[in-house]
Amino acid sequence: MFSGAFTAMVTPFREGKVDENRLREQVEYQIRGGINGLVPVGTTGESPTLNIEEHIRVIELTVKFAAGRVPVIGGTGANATSEAIELHQAAKKVGATACLSVNPYYNKPTQEGLYRHFMTLADRVDLPIVLYNIPGRTSVTMSPQTVARLAKHPNIVAVKESTGSMDMTTEILSLCDITVISGDDSLTLPLMSIGAKGVISVASNLIPTKIKALTQLALTGNYASAREAHLEVFPFIKSLFLDGNPAGIKHAMKVAGLDSGEMRLPLWEANESTKTLIEQLVAKLGVKFR
Repeated sequence: MFSGAFTAMVTPFREGKVDENRLREQVEYQIRGGINGLVPVGTTGESPTLNIEEHIRVIELTVKFAAGRVPVIGGTGANATSEAIELHQAAKKVGATACLSVNPYYNKPTQEGLYRHFMTLADRVDLPIVLYNIPGRTSVTMSPQTVARLAKHPNIVAVKESTGSMDMTTEILSLCDITVISGDDSLTLPLMSIGAKGVISVASNLIPTKIKALTQLALTGNYASAREAHLEVFPFIKSLFLDGNPAGIKHAMKVAGLDSGEMRLPLWEANESTKTLIEQLVAKLGVKFR
């Protein structure tokens, strides 16, 4: 279930509200592109700007529109364990396959606090958990030793590795057999070369077929062709993060005819030079929704 290419989906907005019709189109576009799974309301989905009702609704709609064709891993993290339990329970109720649970942010728990937080979630809600280690956004890094402790729980099945460190993935895999999934598009191939099983991708919002192909080549050991696939999409990937995420990917989708609308403040659109670069790279990739 947790290998290949998964899309960290943008949340489409229109006039301040979630655009449910566009969300349906995005799901269909992903499935036509061969994506292995969908991840709504993570970082790319602007989860901090959604209220809890919207948050649950987006997961519910994604499950509904996917209709069992691909797994849906709902973003359910929070920096209060009680709120995270509520989101985990809601994701299970609406039919999510699993949940993506980020390290608690801002309050900076210790390693023991992280362990107890995730063990509580795993004990209280019978739903597979993908841990999400992203210190650049949470100001706390889950150590490989803590990941290994948590991996003993049957409901903790994978970790989305977004530390940017090859050493981190190497050490995790030396300590336990948990599934590692890259959380950085630009590191998908390097991490897969040392044992990661795929990526939760931002770029695949627009190019699911290309990201899926890259991961399949790596999974089958065809690293020469995977390298070519990586080098083809690398400039586009880098452009998406010049002015923050999801500003870049939302502009790329607009250019290609899959406009997902505005972002919610405090996020704002990419600057003009970044937009121009993204437009050039989208044209080079030859991607068109319509």
